[in-house]
Amino acid sequence: MPEKERIVRRSLHFYGTVQGVGFRYRARAAAEYCGLTGWVENCDDGSVLMEVQGRAASVRALPDMIARGSRWIEITGVETIDLPLVENERGFQTRGW
Repeated sequence: MPEKERIVRRSLHFYGTVQGVGFRYRARAAAEYCGLTGWVENCDDGSVLMEVQGRAASVRALPDMIARGSRWIEITGVETIDLPLVENERGFQTRGW
């Protein structure tokens, strides 16, 4: 299977101007558009944490899709960790406050 078609799950921890700017709304819309599953939530330190699962190419493209076209979102760093797949996961959720 080509790398871009492989199914992966990753934790993406976003830093920068990512809270109070519609980040989670845009993340959910982009993930759903790409057919990805998982969740996104704000962290107490002002960062945003996301777990996302789907085609590797879509997961790689997600940060740019979230920030593209927003005057307020500024991603200054992303920590990425590979995770085990979650079987039978459905949809993408926004968690927290």
